[in-house]
Amino acid sequence: MKFLKHPKLLISILIVIPIGISTKFYHGAGAEWVRGSSGAILYEIFWCLLILGLTSLRPGNIALSVFVITCILEFLQLWHPRFLEWIRSFFIGRLLIGSTFDWHDFFYYLIGSGIGWLWMRRYCGADLQSPCCLSETDLPE
Repeated sequence: MKFLKHPKLLISILIVIPIGISTKFYHGAGAEWVRGSSGAILYEIFWCLLILGLTSLRPGNIALSVFVITCILEFLQLWHPRFLEWIRSFFIGRLLIGSTFDWHDFFYYLIGSGIGWLWMRRYCGADLQSPCCLSETDLPE
């Protein structure tokens, strides 16, 4: 697994997860936006970094795939069959597949995928024509 060779990538993921989850419990200034929308940005970044650590796909392909799949999941929130409602009844289920459709989320998915793409480029270097191999020489000092 790439994570074992590249602890900075693993550390990035381990930082994004608690920040993303904490947005669901935030009560300060702008709480409605933080709880309802900012987590979508971190959600996209998390999936981009995780997939980068598990595959050899190019950052652009990862970011685009994460964006498309999350958009599909957003539309899935309009559908309420019993099995999806059961999944959504758990906190982790709501985090993973969501519960409430919101057109504005698409904008935050785009931002998050864009930031995720930039973050992945930091690990893969600027040559986006070749697969991201994450060799030791590609990591920033």
